[in-house]
Amino acid sequence: MVVRKGEMPPPSDDLGAVLIGWAGADRRRGDVAEVVVGLASGARRLAAILARGGLDGDIAGATGAKNADGDVQKTIDVVANDVFIVALKHTPTAFLASEESDAPIALREAGSLAVAIDPLDGSANVGVNLTVGAIFSVLPAAETAERSFLRPCADQLAAGYFLFGSSTLLVLTLGAGVDLFVLDPDDQMFKRAVAGVRVPEAADIAINMSNRRHWPTSIRTFVDDCIEGAGGPRGADCYARWLAVMVAEAHRILLRGGAYLYPADARPGFEHGRLRLLYEAAPISMLMEQAGGAATDGQARILEKTPASLHERTPFVFGSAKAVEAIRHYHVDPGYAHTSAPLFQQRGLFKS
Repeated sequence: MVVRKGEMPPPSDDLGAVLIGWAGADRRRGDVAEVVVGLASGARRLAAILARGGLDGDIAGATGAKNADGDVQKTIDVVANDVFIVALKHTPTAFLASEESDAPIALREAGSLAVAIDPLDGSANVGVNLTVGAIFSVLPAAETAERSFLRPCADQLAAGYFLFGSSTLLVLTLGAGVDLFVLDPDDQMFKRAVAGVRVPEAADIAINMSNRRHWPTSIRTFVDDCIEGAGGPRGADCYARWLAVMVAEAHRILLRGGAYLYPADARPGFEHGRLRLLYEAAPISMLMEQAGGAATDGQARILEKTPASLHERTPFVFGSAKAVEAIRHYHVDPGYAHTSAPLFQQRGLFKS
């Protein structure tokens, strides 16, 4: 980000220029800016790897190992993790916590920041060429890795995600709004395309309908009421979609509104939700709130939570503020409780 004598300054919408303007002479902000630039460098490298698809072998195949959460690792998961480790080594990152690592990784002894990352959300979709992403959170570094990461989610200094699809995007918050950057294929620079992204209000939902039988009554009731459309309790027509890539759902909701729901349910291993608080829910929650939306575990605000362990799971609801608040009412207000909407009763659409 240093402009040398005789060089032209970067364009004002270039990520580096935006970060320089934001950081000014503030040392902490300068360190955050360096970390974001490092992450962007890693994302460029990962985008190039993904763009080659299977030309370099079966990158979507399983390695035979499992990550810290017990999920089967794919080759591309390991590759993405290594790409971001290399990208952050020469930044002020003291510690890195990743979905793909059991414990935090120490990167730089004098580093002032800690980075939590899901290096490739939705890696199962790589083999069928669908959208995937990487999610990150930047936190102040403490004396130890544990104290750096097991702190209130509200302590985040920056958060964002990269999306690898028809174009490569960076969606970033530095704590004062949300900006969207696009990787320009001509010069490989991230350039700001939208400043001040705001979540629209919308009735649409993103939830895995195949799990309905496992959901708590509050979630079943809310979704059933949504499906009844304009003539039902919600009073609006609703589209239900599911991409099985949380970061892609987050991007669509950020631009088009609606609500994402991944509740806790009755299945073994899902009692406390499925998504990780530190490096999935916390950064997406910061983005949503900075864009005028909301994010909860169904009842409590995610940014008021503190992870007790590196890979702690949480139920997760985010999106348009009114929709998220309505879902909270379905959890806590007895007036919203009923066992099932007419759509699912004996003579309903889903009965033969």
